[in-house]
Amino acid sequence: MDGQKQSYYINIQSNEIFRGPYEGEWDFKIEATESQVNFLERLFNRNDETDWESYFRSHIPYLGYHHQPQNREYDQRILWIYTTLYDLGDEKTRAHIRKMGILNEDSANMQYKSY
Repeated sequence: MDGQKQSYYINIQSNEIFRGPYEGEWDFKIEATESQVNFLERLFNRNDETDWESYFRSHIPYLGYHHQPQNREYDQRILWIYTTLYDLGDEKTRAHIRKMGILNEDSANMQYKSY
């Protein structure tokens, strides 16, 4: 039953998604369907790949951060991740993300929903 929402617990630093609150350290609680969680996992996986690409490129000193398209894509995915967490999060998660100030009005209206 893909349409039924369940609680998930998200660790942003490690890009982990837990089904239970005692499976590991977590930052955000969300209520999501399986397809929504799969979407979030795909964003996390792609950011992991970009992290490695950036690591190897960082050893080339003449390439600036903002001149590399994968960095703009990484930044965009971070906004999608936080927008998704905000949309699916409980009130504590939303309050924390609002306090972070990462989402402005444009990103809050982004609603990138391919899940």
